[in-house]
Amino acid sequence: MYLVNLIHRKDGHQMIIKKLRHGALISLLAISLIGLPHTAGAASVTTVTNSISSDTTETNESSDLAIIQEVLNYLNAYNIEGVEREAFIENAIRGMVYALDDPYSDYYTKEELQDFMNGMNQQYVGIGVTLRFTDEKLYITDVLAGSPAQNAGLRQGDVIVRVGSQPVTSGEDILLIQGEENTEVVITVIRSGKALTFPITRASFVLPSVTSHFIDSSKIGYIAIASFSESADKEFVTALNSLRTAGMRSLVLDLRDNLGGYVDSAAKIAKHFIKDGILMYTADQSNQLEPVLIKDGEDIGMPVVILTNELTASASEILTGALRDNGVATVIGAQTYGKARIQNVFSLSNGSSLKLTVEHYLTPKKEDFNHIGLKPDIEVNNNEAAQLITGLYKAGLRQIEVSGSRSSLSINGVSFSGYIDVIQNGSKVYAPSRLLTSLVRGNVNWSKENQKLTVTDINGVKAGFTKAASSVKTVNNETYVELHDFQKKFPTIKWDYQQGVLNIAAK
Repeated sequence: MYLVNLIHRKDGHQMIIKKLRHGALISLLAISLIGLPHTAGAASVTTVTNSISSDTTETNESSDLAIIQEVLNYLNAYNIEGVEREAFIENAIRGMVYALDDPYSDYYTKEELQDFMNGMNQQYVGIGVTLRFTDEKLYITDVLAGSPAQNAGLRQGDVIVRVGSQPVTSGEDILLIQGEENTEVVITVIRSGKALTFPITRASFVLPSVTSHFIDSSKIGYIAIASFSESADKEFVTALNSLRTAGMRSLVLDLRDNLGGYVDSAAKIAKHFIKDGILMYTADQSNQLEPVLIKDGEDIGMPVVILTNELTASASEILTGALRDNGVATVIGAQTYGKARIQNVFSLSNGSSLKLTVEHYLTPKKEDFNHIGLKPDIEVNNNEAAQLITGLYKAGLRQIEVSGSRSSLSINGVSFSGYIDVIQNGSKVYAPSRLLTSLVRGNVNWSKENQKLTVTDINGVKAGFTKAASSVKTVNNETYVELHDFQKKFPTIKWDYQQGVLNIAAK
């Protein structure tokens, strides 16, 4: 199973952002800029006269640049395949950068840099849907407002069965939906048992970096930051002010799947939480730590919960570490990615650019988490819905009603990004153990030896569920608990399951 945002870059370069597990996102993290763009002075280039005689050997050896020129001269004089000088120079530069053994440094042509910047600022071309391939089906989990998909009539929960004349049989078929701006793709979906066909013209659009919700019954605000783009801090202020006007008393800040962005954007957002303090410590080649200060900010004045997962990286970790170490926020979720490095972009005289790691940083309490990640205060792994529920409880939610399917999630009537997988065998219905445990505000323990799952609720009440009694199932290394059995042992839980949608409530 994986999720994708089905879009590609505005300049025409095709792309799918895959929300995979930790190791698979290294390439995306490598282009997760968290330093402000900087233009370096044009480097001087020494031109060496074309000569391969022994008279110039001593001169060539005195200059590293001359060695490169010497190689080019030999290639030009003798290589029977011909010489593409620009390509040779470009590959030589890439070789130097890659020899750094730094996954975050890179070389970009002018076109590649534009592609990179478009992604940073959420500028894409596509039909505008978020998809999830699971259980051999391709579900639409979200349709972006104002997108070609929405205008054509696609809906959340539709199952895509055909792209053009090609049936969907695997996650790789998602690639069929991609294409250039102003080109058409024909999508066939199943909705309420009926096949519907939609011709859709791909278009360019900008995704919001910030989304927000308000749970009126508990006065809890929710803000998700997808990327620290150039506009993220302004979008954040708009959302924060709107929630305050609505009467917000606590805030859940969702930084899950946020691979980073501009340091300046994260720093400006931090100023809305901290009046005066330290954002982080940085050090360059000198290895001398220098504090980056927050000045003339404002106290948030309410409880704050931050949600993280293994794809919370770079600038997201800067903000998480700052709010945690300054005593502003409680962190809930999974351990973060662990990218404590800052890059800068330097323009070259030929129009290309270098993205180089220029600093490493520590949290305000001088924690070096590179390649490790930030450990949450309350750990909730492998279930997005459980992380969100735990965060909302910590923010003050007292009564909760959850509704979800393989393509949707809502809490107390508010739609969130996420889903709930349910397994049904005859009259038995199984839901993820971490989801159920979060609803009783407890913890879960799995004994592989005894094939027994133990759930302990917030009051210390323990209940066991075993495979032998068919109370537990294990699928893809995740445990599921039979809902009838769970309700018997935790009667505050009420539920029903109809047409693929689980409704569950807890007090």
